[in-house]
Parts: sequence; structure tokens; C-alpha cells
Amino acid sequence: WLSAMGMNDMQVAKTIGKFPSLLGLSLEENLKPTVQWLVAMGMNKTQAAKAILKFPPLLGFSLEHNLKPTVQWLVTLGMNK
Repeated sequence: WLSAMGMNDMQVAKTIGKFPSLLGLSLEENLKPTVQWLVAMGMNKTQAAKAILKFPPLLGFSLEHNLKPTVQWLVTLGMNK
């Protein structure tokens, strides 16, 4: 799945090495919804892959309880999406 996002084998290995719990996450419940949300926020697939490569635990965060509220808080502080 990470390869389909544009990551090469080395990048996939690095991502899993940084966040081994990734292997236990649900593709349908965690991974795809997070990437879809990143794209909806304005990233393209390449940018989303780079974000995941830089910080793989991003895929393990709850959209509803962590990512969305954090972005909303940053927006209220004046940051742009």
C-alpha cells in the first residue's frame, strides 16, 4: 500500500522501521482514511507520502480525537490549512 502511494522499497522499510506498529493498523480503518483526510486538507498523494515518511506515527493517530481537533485548534490560532 505504501508503494502504491509512491514510496520505494527503501522508504517503505524506513517507515516500518520507524513505526513497526504500522503493520498492525487496519488499512480500511486507519491508513486509507488518514491519507484521504490529508488529501482533503490540500495535500497531493506525493506530499502525503512525504509526511508519512517523515513522521510515520501520523497514521496511528485518531482522526476524530487527535488530527482534526489539532488542525482546528491551529486554524483558530491563525494558521492556514
